[in-house]
Amino acid sequence: MIVGYARTSTVDQTAGLEAQQRELTGAGCEKVFVEQVSSVDVKARERLAEALDFIRKGDTLVVTKLDRLARSVAHLLEILELVEEKGAALRILSMGIDTGTATGKLMLTLLGGVAEFERSIMLERQREGIAKAKAEGKYKGRKPTAKAKATEVLAMHAEGVGATEIAKRLSIGRASVYRILKEGKAA
Repeated sequence: MIVGYARTSTVDQTAGLEAQQRELTGAGCEKVFVEQVSSVDVKARERLAEALDFIRKGDTLVVTKLDRLARSVAHLLEILELVEEKGAALRILSMGIDTGTATGKLMLTLLGGVAEFERSIMLERQREGIAKAKAEGKYKGRKPTAKAKATEVLAMHAEGVGATEIAKRLSIGRASVYRILKEGKAA
């Protein structure tokens, strides 16, 4: 069976997700697992886990691009190992790579290494750019959203509302609620 996996980072990228689904269907995928979640949050990628659990011996897992599947070479190799343990293959449409062949497996590992290197160079440039902008007084960073709601957090807590409920109502993290409460007691 040919099984597809499509992912976008945000819900705003519906056109990209639809394009991936069209490509996967065009590649003969009989079943497609779809999700909209950041690749950074690997644990939240439930549909990828389902796809990896679903595939069987002789199946092929298909993705449109490498970055839709893995964040790093280590993650890619982990996924590849899971696929191979099941006796399945991995195909990446944009690269024309199929790990069902020895050459495909070699190329995937090499290209994954290059992609990870490219990403680390890009992040290094980004950090340098931010440092330069900070030095010139042009970069302030984002405004702290939770601290701006400190008064509301303290008021709700005084009313007896729990931290989880406060976080939910104000759309902030629970850790932020606890941090504000701790800072409120210290003040």
